Amino acid sequence: MKFRVVIYSMAMAMLATTSGCSNGGNGAGATADTQKVEWSLRMADSHGIGDFYCNTKHRDSLATTPWDYVSGLVASSLLEAWKLHPERTDLYEAVMAYADLATKEDGTGIQKYNGMDALGPSNIDDLAAARIYFDLYKEETKKGNNDKAARYKKAATLVRNKLKYEHRRIPQGMEGAGGFWHKMRYPNQMWLDGLFMGPAVYARWQAAWGSELGEEDNMASWADIAFQFKNLFAKTYDAEKHLNYHAWSADVDDVNSFWARKDGPNKGCNQEFWARAMGWYFGALVDVLELMPKDHPDYNDLLKIFQQTAEDLAARQDKKTGLWFNLLAHDESAQADGIGDLINGERYNVGTSHNYTETSASSMFSFVYMKGVRLGLLDKKFLQVGKTAFEGVLKNKVSDADNGKVNLNDICASAGLGPVSDPGRSGTLNYYLEGSDTKIVKSNEGKGVGAFILAATEYERL
Repeated sequence: MKFRVVIYSMAMAMLATTSGCSNGGNGAGATADTQKVEWSLRMADSHGIGDFYCNTKHRDSLATTPWDYVSGLVASSLLEAWKLHPERTDLYEAVMAYADLATKEDGTGIQKYNGMDALGPSNIDDLAAARIYFDLYKEETKKGNNDKAARYKKAATLVRNKLKYEHRRIPQGMEGAGGFWHKMRYPNQMWLDGLFMGPAVYARWQAAWGSELGEEDNMASWADIAFQFKNLFAKTYDAEKHLNYHAWSADVDDVNSFWARKDGPNKGCNQEFWARAMGWYFGALVDVLELMPKDHPDYNDLLKIFQQTAEDLAARQDKKTGLWFNLLAHDESAQADGIGDLINGERYNVGTSHNYTETSASSMFSFVYMKGVRLGLLDKKFLQVGKTAFEGVLKNKVSDADNGKVNLNDICASAGLGPVSDPGRSGTLNYYLEGSDTKIVKSNEGKGVGAFILAATEYERL
């Protein structure tokens, strides 16, 4: 039975039938049952089909948006909304148009507007949007559009093989050998973000077609996927803070790893716990566990990591709002120190901005908690954690727009670490609150929109 959140009192419904929440963000506070809304569709119509940002670039239409991990998340969230509301064929068609814009007719390449390859050398972010191919393949096969289905399967296979066979890995002889580099410009670095971008797509391919290559290859590929999580968990987990650092470098002496700790129990890690990085990580875990054979030797190890992460994040949920702070180990009292970070004799990240509750991470956490309970991967006690978070986003982060749409607010545009040419990206508290990219906090940014729609689909299933 679908649960649809009530958004108006009886009196308010008489006055404003198109609005989902007040400009102050108090949209979920009413309790009357006279008007309800499916929030996955409300956000899809407001900022999913079009009118969203990829980092700081505005996109008018998903169908005409270039291949990118941000637009890919928006597209994959629309597919989840469509599966829940199959009458909304326009959602599916928008995603198919997005895929077809980038995918060569024969499925042998994914390209940018200018015809250049959209999959950069060992750039794990470039692989993430391929998650849409699997649902497109299923639907086109069901419709008897075999040529189109084959196109999507070939493109998905291209991405899987590019990751498995061509992507740079930490070499033998180094700690963490076999781990996927995040990008070529970040040599021997693994970031939590990358697990969602690469291994989670790899897992979808294995679940769909891995058996075609034989059981031995399939089991080895699942072990490869699991290793990425187990390796990064071991390197980034802080046993005292019970959180995972944003990233880890296997080579702390490399100039591009200037941000990495040089020694200690979390050698190679940055200094802070960034919420969206853990959102990507948590989301990747639930996606992989949904698909991974339960009799695989690594399954229980991943399940244990997932359940540990669920416990750790629940302990950090803000009791007042139901959300999570951008820097997970701190509350709103934390702020940049006004001095900044001294790097190579220069000051970066100077300011006094405070920590804040961040929408993309809170939405992703909400989604994963509800999905994890639905799949039987998490204890039922976590359902309330996810529900409270989604309702907290509605109350605190969703506001009316003048055009009848809603806005989704307080989304961190971007964050990263290095490389040496970008010394301000230092992985410190100052950086995550005052960095040139992190201090851009936008409304309707795709990473928030996509995560919100995913959370809304789970909320509507309750």
